[in-house]
Amino acid sequence: MKILFADALDEGRLERLREDGHECIVAPELTADTLPDQVGDADALVVRSTKVTKDTIDAATNLGLIVRAGAGTDNVDKAAAARNGIYVCNVPGKNAIAVAELTMGLILSIDRNIADNVMDLRQGVWNKKLYTKADGLAGKKLAIVGLGDIGIAVAERAKAFGLTVSAVRKDGRSPSALQHIRSIGIRLVDDLPTLLADADIVSIHVPKATGTEGLVDAEFLKMLPDGAVIINTSRGDIVDEASLLEALNHRNMRAGLDVYANEPSSGTDTFTSELAQHPAVVGTHHIGASTQQAQAAVADGTIEVIERYISGDVINCVNLAGEPTGTDCIVIRNEDRVGVLAQIFAILRANGLNVQQMSNQVFAHEGAAVATIHIGGAHEKDPEDVAVLDDLHAIDEVMSASFSKRSS
Repeated sequence: MKILFADALDEGRLERLREDGHECIVAPELTADTLPDQVGDADALVVRSTKVTKDTIDAATNLGLIVRAGAGTDNVDKAAAARNGIYVCNVPGKNAIAVAELTMGLILSIDRNIADNVMDLRQGVWNKKLYTKADGLAGKKLAIVGLGDIGIAVAERAKAFGLTVSAVRKDGRSPSALQHIRSIGIRLVDDLPTLLADADIVSIHVPKATGTEGLVDAEFLKMLPDGAVIINTSRGDIVDEASLLEALNHRNMRAGLDVYANEPSSGTDTFTSELAQHPAVVGTHHIGASTQQAQAAVADGTIEVIERYISGDVINCVNLAGEPTGTDCIVIRNEDRVGVLAQIFAILRANGLNVQQMSNQVFAHEGAAVATIHIGGAHEKDPEDVAVLDDLHAIDEVMSASFSKRSS
């Protein structure tokens, strides 16, 4: 398999793939503009910050997998990939600790004015009188917006500093996730206004997605008390920068920012930002995930995604339909024999039924399997009335076949 790495990845870890006979092309100099001409017949593409546009996806002749070596996938055109049957996978959670550590660093830097301390000392200024004016963190209220891997990691560290931690209650959390939240001591509230109303610090940890762009706007900031601290280590577009500037200028608020709406895409560049240069802001250069520990973990996770894909097991895919898309489901118990599924598919096709999602589970000790097939089609009758069941039962290797209607 040919794998194109459009961003740098630890060469030592690529040896695992090369030893298995795969061709690894490392080209970190590629950009969104040059990638379409270079993707060629690569089977897999790995990126970190390089944008994968529709042009790149359309230019690829053999691409089946795009791996974002990190958590967020907003730099990949997932819709274009889905239309071309290309998996988009990520490596979630591997850099959570690194981002959480920087988050706590920004909080501490704001409270103790660490950046200004350093600048004065480097200029030969001794101003202990000014810098002894710090509040301290113990007992302060931290509101976390986005209680995923990173938000949880921040909460764990914040509790060690004596902060009380709150987040919005969310439906669909697993019992184990809820137990973990309780064990940390995170207070769950019903809605965002309640979360923000008495927060001393709010830390943003949501992905860039529909509904999160511009989340921290004038209305959001209005819900916070004067003097609150805003921390953003997620994505620059999450914050409406004009609204935040207004709050910094008139409400005694402060901010710790690692990301900006129009930050440079390259590692070095000039950058003029009224927000980044504001005296009430402690800023860093989008380095949240950039520790050696995090990069090693992400590299290992990236290799795992590729190796699992090669073996036929796709993990961490973000552009598959989350729920079954068919109108009905058919469950078929059958003998595990060559050609049985081919006969089943032929019957479904003859009856105008389209296979949209399926699984075929083989029992231990061989002999039998269960095919669960989500189907769609233009049939007007109730599925039970369609002749397909009789046709399926006519297959010698089929033990049973039954329809079930998907609940709406």
